[in-house]
Amino acid sequence: MEPTLNTAAAINVPADEQSRADRRLLGNLLGEVIRNQAGTPTFDLIEHIRRAAVDFRRVAAVAPPGQTSADAPVDLKATLDSLSIDDTLHVVRAFSYFLHLVNIVDDAGVDARDDNSAAAPGTLARALVRAKEAGIAGEELVAWFAQAVVSPVLTAHPTEVQRQSILDCEREIARLLALPASASAREPGLRREVLRLWLTAMLRLTRLTVDDEIENGLACFRLTFFAQLPRLYSGLEAALAKIFALEKTPALAPFLRVGTWIGGDRDGNPNVNATVLEHALATQGRVVFAHYLAELRLLSSELSLSARLSPVPAELLAFAAASGDSSPHRLDQPYRQALIGIYTRLAATAAALCGLQAAVLAPAVKAPYATAGEFSAELDLIVDALAAQGATALADGRLQHLRRAVDIFGFHLAAIDLRQSSDEHAATVAELLAKAGVVDDYSALDEPARVALLVHELSGHRPLRSPHLSYSAQTTSELAILNVVAEAHRRFGREAVQHYIISHCESVSDLLEVCILLKEVGLLRPGAQPGLDLDIVPLFETIADLGACGDIMREACALPLYRALITARGDCQEIMLGYSDSNKDGGYLTSNWSLYKAATQLVEVVCRQQNVRLRLFHGRGGSVGRGGGPSYEAILAQPPDSVRGMLRLTEQGEVIASKYADPARGRANLETLAAATLEASLLPQRVAPAAGERYRAMMEELSQRSFTAYRALIRETPGFIEYFRASTPLAEIADLNIGSRPSSRKVTNRIDDLRAIPWVFSWSQCRLILPGWYGFGSAVDGFIAARSGSLEELQEMARCWPFFHTILANMDMVLAKTDLGIARRYAELVPDVAQREAIWARLRGEWELTRRWSLAIAQRSGFLESAPDLAGTIRHRLPYLDPLNHLQIELLRRYRSGDTDERTRRAIHLTINGVAAGLRNSG
Repeated sequence: MEPTLNTAAAINVPADEQSRADRRLLGNLLGEVIRNQAGTPTFDLIEHIRRAAVDFRRVAAVAPPGQTSADAPVDLKATLDSLSIDDTLHVVRAFSYFLHLVNIVDDAGVDARDDNSAAAPGTLARALVRAKEAGIAGEELVAWFAQAVVSPVLTAHPTEVQRQSILDCEREIARLLALPASASAREPGLRREVLRLWLTAMLRLTRLTVDDEIENGLACFRLTFFAQLPRLYSGLEAALAKIFALEKTPALAPFLRVGTWIGGDRDGNPNVNATVLEHALATQGRVVFAHYLAELRLLSSELSLSARLSPVPAELLAFAAASGDSSPHRLDQPYRQALIGIYTRLAATAAALCGLQAAVLAPAVKAPYATAGEFSAELDLIVDALAAQGATALADGRLQHLRRAVDIFGFHLAAIDLRQSSDEHAATVAELLAKAGVVDDYSALDEPARVALLVHELSGHRPLRSPHLSYSAQTTSELAILNVVAEAHRRFGREAVQHYIISHCESVSDLLEVCILLKEVGLLRPGAQPGLDLDIVPLFETIADLGACGDIMREACALPLYRALITARGDCQEIMLGYSDSNKDGGYLTSNWSLYKAATQLVEVVCRQQNVRLRLFHGRGGSVGRGGGPSYEAILAQPPDSVRGMLRLTEQGEVIASKYADPARGRANLETLAAATLEASLLPQRVAPAAGERYRAMMEELSQRSFTAYRALIRETPGFIEYFRASTPLAEIADLNIGSRPSSRKVTNRIDDLRAIPWVFSWSQCRLILPGWYGFGSAVDGFIAARSGSLEELQEMARCWPFFHTILANMDMVLAKTDLGIARRYAELVPDVAQREAIWARLRGEWELTRRWSLAIAQRSGFLESAPDLAGTIRHRLPYLDPLNHLQIELLRRYRSGDTDERTRRAIHLTINGVAAGLRNSG
């Protein structure tokens, strides 16, 4: 029998024939590699485990809900529990790598479906057609794009457990799979890459540094954003002209840009400082300049037009003559001369701004560009000359894309956001005020006194910092970061750093404290018409903070000084909403409802009462428990008037590689964000006012009941934190080299101090995925029992209200990935039997209620009935996930019992990697 690690046929995957064939091929190739590299006995062992797991899942498919994996078959369990550590490592790597390969095939299948569905939801073509059908004129749309802001923001949160070398290999496999099945290079290339994958270590030897994270984030620019963003703009402009019959193709403003937190987010990460930010800015500059210089070299080769064959505009001839290119071979090629002159000047700019030394194309010395706009203007001169010469088509390819790239990326590449906790700001300001003799103990002041004092200080020009005094390391570091920002604005332009995010914003003084710090370095300039060089962005993230955000912003806007600062930023206030911490604080349902209410409050307070444009920044994670799920549906489910053409959202962890490492998929995801923003802004989905009031009242009661159930579990249940730590690989995740940030903000045993990322990631590993559903069942059960409403009303609300429909759809996916049988085995790791049984009974009871009511409201008999493709992808992963989970449990038991051998530790980390790959969107 040929070696195989494929189960598509065995478990009836509803995939197309190509995906099925690709899974089979990759499974066969992986089997061959294992047999050749690890030996036939190892391969036979892996095959035995695989077949037993497949048979088990076939039986489990007809088992009662919630009992799918209570006990693996006796021989499978015995085999797994008795493996030597060497065999364990082979088995874990085999199953993990097959899950990696399945991900590649599944993504290719999704991409193929998307390619055949140009008018499907989430495409700009469909959004434009819908806009036209709604009576929106083309000129109106062009004007809308001029004011729009759509920005995915890459963050370095440590849920991406894959190494870049693994991701590089997987990209090559994806490229080879895209070749025709008959291509001669396809199978040999895949065999080579699968071998390379097997021989590449999954785990890093050392923890990532921030510099590593910066480099990893930049990979998506090289792979996707440089090529695909300009193409997306060109396609959108052409579609606008065609669909709306415009006289000329519009040139849209760069409304869609990619931002980043990497190198600027220091909330709870002591490894981010002024030196790191400076490095991030310079590294980004080198990447974007290298791209521009490479494109200019190619353009200078392509535009070899001879002045002897066709008249060239005089302006271009003069510009070429001043280029400094004296090569006799190009005397009649003014475009090449002009481009070499531009190249020489851009090389001088790159050297001056970020130390990049480019190859010399001409001996001339040129002054650097002062701004990216000057570079654009010289490219425009080339474009205009080609048009005047009747050769516009020659400007429509590489030159057009380069010109567009400069609009998008400037000299800075991506705007780096700053983020810091309000507690750190308060401590820094307190020291500055004390040493300046203003107030001895700022922290002792109540909120009105703080606000009055800060407003007074911000009204004058006197600085608080003295060059003659010494300050703590914390204050020195905070001000050093801002000095780097001020210098970056001078070098790269203000687009380089545009946003200052305040974590844990709980008061108006939290906003004003940042103003004080900005004033100290000249980024805020007091006066009747003050100047402000960064957006001050409060982040509301706990349930209490989300409830208070409207009042905080109302009080802030009532201050003439703060209102003037908003005016200085174009009458636009950005506000960030935290999905992760609100979920950890209040549970899935309450978090979502609190976020919805917060956005509604902010529309009223900021937009309607202050006539200020509101830009919401959604702090979403990869998992449903951290605000994840399909972006298109999530954006359309936002409250009325809360999008208004402006949207920023975080892209985190494994989601970044999943969405943006592949060029075609990356472009599709960018297009989806733009299309959803357009539809949510111009084609809002509304419910009837009477129904809307009733729905809000129902959601409020459901949220309160869910909150009570959730907090009773995590806050009031004796021993719950011990249960969590023992029944999940939390400690082992913290020890995994997957990010530069500590897993907790403080070294305590409190859930409050644990970051939301390891909280969600840990529950995902044990397959309980509690943050994505807990509390919903009790909420509905109590709601119905109290006769506050009926099941029929909830069913109607699910059909008619996109917000509630999206909550149910995302929870449906989480419940489909949950496995109580496996979670029960993790619970056995809890040493206190009475504690374990009491808490497990509550978890199981809540899951049963949630399953029952979620299916009843959705009017379905099983999970993911409306998403058969997703159901299939989950189903054919289970025989590979199950052994990984069973092995992880056994390894955790051994490790915690004293078997701290390095290979045991490594095996645990490999199972974490494999389970994360199999579940996907788990962090």
